[in-house]
Amino acid sequence: MTSRHSLLLLAALLAGAVHAQTHTPASAPSKEAVQPAAELSEGEVRKVDKDAKKISIKHGELKNLDMPPMSMVFQVKDPALLDKVKAGDKIRFRAEKAGPAFVVTDIQLVN
Repeated sequence: MTSRHSLLLLAALLAGAVHAQTHTPASAPSKEAVQPAAELSEGEVRKVDKDAKKISIKHGELKNLDMPPMSMVFQVKDPALLDKVKAGDKIRFRAEKAGPAFVVTDIQLVN
């Protein structure tokens, strides 16, 4: 094997090792992992209630919660999220179950 082939082989092996160390298996997602945009749900803001720290969203399927499309009221993890949106805005968001409530943990405006 030539020196060049050896270097290419070594580079490929190192790339595979780095990939294996930096990617969590799908069966064991990290709680600290940043949520990819593909896993955010789509919706439309119906109402923002800053005083109650709640938001009403007409949303599509929430796959992470196994929930069909509907309109519902969510609490927000951080009230500052409500400053980013208004009624009528198209959004992508993440909601999680926290005890008996459903809480929005991330909101992104759709352009």
